[in-house]
Amino acid sequence: MAEWQVVLVSLVASAIRMSVPIILAGLGGTFSERAGIANIGLEGMMLMGAFAGTAGAYLTNNPWLGVLFGLLAGALLGLLLAVLTVTFKANQMVTGIGINTFIQGLTAVLTSTVWGTKGYSPTVEGIPVLHLTWLEKVPFLGPILSQQSPLVWLTLLVVGISWVFFFKTKTGLRVRALGENPDAANAAGLPVDRLRYGCVIISGMLAAAGGVYLSLARANLFSIKISGGRGFIALAANTFGNWNPIGVMGAGFVFGLGEAVQIQILGGQIPPQFIGMLPYLITIAAVCGAVHKVRPPAAAGKQYEGTITT
Repeated sequence: MAEWQVVLVSLVASAIRMSVPIILAGLGGTFSERAGIANIGLEGMMLMGAFAGTAGAYLTNNPWLGVLFGLLAGALLGLLLAVLTVTFKANQMVTGIGINTFIQGLTAVLTSTVWGTKGYSPTVEGIPVLHLTWLEKVPFLGPILSQQSPLVWLTLLVVGISWVFFFKTKTGLRVRALGENPDAANAAGLPVDRLRYGCVIISGMLAAAGGVYLSLARANLFSIKISGGRGFIALAANTFGNWNPIGVMGAGFVFGLGEAVQIQILGGQIPPQFIGMLPYLITIAAVCGAVHKVRPPAAAGKQYEGTITT
């Protein structure tokens, strides 16, 4: 391949790797907001998933069991968010911010308690790259896709399943209905509480999966800053993707591409502080460009005070 082709292949492959945690957390936001619950706690859920995944891999010497630990932690945080916002009708924005703040402190304390270090864990066994030799011969796509983490392929599968769920199943249609008008959904006899609980728990698991990817597929350790604001970028990807799993995947790739470009140009003449701003500048530009063109689920972020069918 020509030099420019090598650079392009490397950039796209890196963008795919960088986009996975944003896509997973963004899908988490989609599930929650489609059900009418704004999940501002994606950042904290990612961070907790990263910690639990690393701790699980550390204790069991098995990264896949670490993945299960991370998903369980995300489910518990999703359950906490659902209890507070659905049952006790707490303000959704304040609750999400509270989860983020709480988890930042909790993971710092747990890291010091479990490993006796400040801010990071020892290196653990990570999820190995999946080598697909049969794919290597495919022009252009082969070098990009033949050596990716299994979690990359699982993310693509989750995107497809999520799209089918929302737009091709009766339950998905019901979730979208209660995210638009819970009064009408309740009047039609839909189990509003139950559907919201399920979607918010799934939201927590998907966000935590994004954190697990960071700790076990990329870094092979936990750091208290490992999420790096990606939960908030995922919120932007959810908006930019118009609360559609396919759109979220596309938006996540754009943000991942920004991060990949950032890495490619490090070491040049541009100060690294400005380069580090690139993913967040892309996020701001995307949100500003999309805010007048997309419409969120009407009930997202609003408390439903009616008598709910359970």
